[in-house]
Amino acid sequence: MPPDAPLLEVDKLITSFETDRGILRAVDQVSFSVPRGKTVGIVGESGCGKSVTAMSIVRLLPQPSGRILGGHVWFKGRDLTTATPAELCKLRGGEIGVIFQEPMTALNPVHRIGRQLAEVFRIHRRVSRREAWESALEMMRRVRIPDPERRMMDYPHQLSGGMRQRVVIALALACKPSLVIADEPTTALDVTVQAQILDLIKNLQQEMGMSVILITHDLGVIAETCDEVVVMYAGRVVERAPVNELFERPLHAYTQGLLRSIPTLDTPSKSTLPTIPGMVAGLDEHTHGCRFCQRMERRQTAVIERPRLEEVSPGHFVETCPLCYQSPASA
Repeated sequence: MPPDAPLLEVDKLITSFETDRGILRAVDQVSFSVPRGKTVGIVGESGCGKSVTAMSIVRLLPQPSGRILGGHVWFKGRDLTTATPAELCKLRGGEIGVIFQEPMTALNPVHRIGRQLAEVFRIHRRVSRREAWESALEMMRRVRIPDPERRMMDYPHQLSGGMRQRVVIALALACKPSLVIADEPTTALDVTVQAQILDLIKNLQQEMGMSVILITHDLGVIAETCDEVVVMYAGRVVERAPVNELFERPLHAYTQGLLRSIPTLDTPSKSTLPTIPGMVAGLDEHTHGCRFCQRMERRQTAVIERPRLEEVSPGHFVETCPLCYQSPASA
């Protein structure tokens, strides 16, 4: 691979679920890339396909209903959509780490923290039990868990939410992966702990030189931590750009709506924040055309024809619906 090639490249990924209502697409021709050592944020409302996209990359979709219908996921030159179960087992936790959304479901409630963390080293590094335990203890120190020797003997329910999330981060980073997928790693944490977790991920990323995919609802987190942003709506990418350009010059109506909903220092006290009308359509309600026009109940031809995702300036891609897209000249 060329040294400047992206670490990960998702190309026209299509992921579906088989339901009683038929085969429904949750991810519809999603494309983006993750440069080496950089952080790419995926943002959008609940139900837009962010987590399904992430789980499609590592093939952790619910079975037997979830399946990849098309597209490619290139990781270090290998197409993960055709990888064997043995290859995927080696990649997950080894070269690709995943920080799951809810730490209580990511950790086994009947096993001690030390055993769960040491197991990662036993599987991927083939070391002795003692070496695995020492490596796990060192990882607990790196994620700054106080009194790690005692915490290694605790069960997940004995830890606070913030410490459980640190354990999940330790599990994901144990084998120094090239890529980490962080699926809303600060959900249900208070603001102070949230800031600590984000700083921890950022510091470990710089220390290990890894790439990160950060999934979040919070555009403030995106602005602070990411290099590039992918905005998803109803299973599709509607805008993709470097973080500074996206915040300075959003070109899609959905991105503009998300940014308007963020309170600023100039926002009057107790004022009502702008919101985007309507809701994200269900999977069985998606139109083939512009899905944001569908939400806004626009009946023009834009709802019928699917807009093209075009590069309107270097590195800035937008779904060019005539009713939702604002050209760079008029932005």
